[in-house]
Amino acid sequence: MAHQAGGQRPAPRPVPETCETQAYLQDYAVLLESLACPSLVVDHRWDVVMANGAFETLFRGVRRQATAMPGDNFLRFVLFHPDAADVLGEHEQGWCLPMLAHLKAALETYGHDHELQAVRRDIAQDPLMEAAYRQGLPHWIHAVGERATRLDGAVRLLLHPDPRRGPTECRIVEETPEVLGGLGYRRLSMVLRENRRPAAPVRRPRRPRGAAAHLAVVPAPEN
Repeated sequence: MAHQAGGQRPAPRPVPETCETQAYLQDYAVLLESLACPSLVVDHRWDVVMANGAFETLFRGVRRQATAMPGDNFLRFVLFHPDAADVLGEHEQGWCLPMLAHLKAALETYGHDHELQAVRRDIAQDPLMEAAYRQGLPHWIHAVGERATRLDGAVRLLLHPDPRRGPTECRIVEETPEVLGGLGYRRLSMVLRENRRPAAPVRRPRRPRGAAAHLAVVPAPEN
């Protein structure tokens, strides 16, 4: 379910104005770096405000892509980067559909936001992605329930580049300290679990950028 993203890269995120807030974020970055699990701080657009070394290690193998790098905007990475499924296991059900649900909720709250609108336009330009958003997403939510769209507490599969880990489940833990919340930020951590799955899932070969992928939630087009 990875596609080439169109449009321009998001504009630089504004730096908080007060020295006290800047100092807090600098210290929080030190705290984030001390965590062994991949962690990132995002805003309501899923722009990545900061991420730690473990997060960078997890995605170190993905190819450069102009508008959908994991350290720039995590939403765009999940939906549009051609290598996303090489790291995010069970990509469609475990990551894409929940993120589409988060996009839909964000648009309902921040309908005026230009970056969210740009993501929605990019989805509309791809027939499979548009069908997933309009038809597949409501069908999936009806089948699995609203709880499946929540990130905090969810268990997801990662295909870790470290061969000592390989396919590893993680539990996503969302935390929002008061200062971060006041800035419109939240922290997400992927807590790697030791109880690995007995068999590694089949990893798909890499496709060229922009290659279309069939979505299980959308009927395959007839030739």
